[in-house]
Amino acid sequence: MTKDDNKSKTKNKLGKAEEVIVKEPKKPQSKLSKKEYEAELQKLQVELIKLQAWIKEKGLKVVVLFEGRDAAGKGGTIKRITEKLNPRIVRVVALPVPTEREKTQWYFQRYVQHLPAAGEMVLFDRSWYNRAGVERVMGFCTEDEVLEFFRSVPEFENMLIRSGIILIKYWFSVSDEEQERRFRARIDDITRRWKLSPMDMASRTKWVEYSKAKDEMFRYTDTKQSPWYVVNSDDKRIARLSCISHLLSMIPYEDLTPEPIVLPPRQRDDTYVRPPIETQTFVPEYKINK
Repeated sequence: MTKDDNKSKTKNKLGKAEEVIVKEPKKPQSKLSKKEYEAELQKLQVELIKLQAWIKEKGLKVVVLFEGRDAAGKGGTIKRITEKLNPRIVRVVALPVPTEREKTQWYFQRYVQHLPAAGEMVLFDRSWYNRAGVERVMGFCTEDEVLEFFRSVPEFENMLIRSGIILIKYWFSVSDEEQERRFRARIDDITRRWKLSPMDMASRTKWVEYSKAKDEMFRYTDTKQSPWYVVNSDDKRIARLSCISHLLSMIPYEDLTPEPIVLPPRQRDDTYVRPPIETQTFVPEYKINK
């Protein structure tokens, strides 16, 4: 019995006193300091390097979908996942608004061309689930198209899985209050203001519609073969670490770290003469104004 357990006395049907253990609600985890967060992130990023090597060596095909409300932390998590990885093996797909031509294609067509080949992992920063979210709420598609999407997407994802693709879906959940705080922070910071699109601002006025759309999307697409994994993202640092740790747990891998690299000596050639330095155009050195 843990120290968090409380004991209380009650009587059973025979009138005898018996001990009942009452569990206290689990307390929320305290916030990580920047130092603690960076230390844990470094450990996980080393493991991501090992996972990357395993994916390449074994010819795995991995697709990871990142969905959620605007400012829920998808982009920040993706950035930390890819920060130390080889972009030739692990790449991010963030598609723009479909062109007029793409609008006439089979809905999944423009996503299929970005699927991984053997030895690759693709992270979709928003995906085909746009149809069940922003397109539906903002009126960019019809209800018939949404219903057809709900009919098609489980079959589509099962086809991907049967083809050998490892499909992992994350939904980043953020509270109304935290989303508003992040929006205001972006408005106040000119270096982050570009992250706020007119669509982001409109999403604030349709909070309930987005909630209903997400609930229905889960009802149709949270399947046994392809479940949704929800990331509580009100605490960005914990959310990033939790998502990366979970991703690592979803793909069994082994450490293929090669032997330490020995740097060969630099080639020497005493007959080589460099051209005069004056013939080259150099970038002016940056000077700090004090």
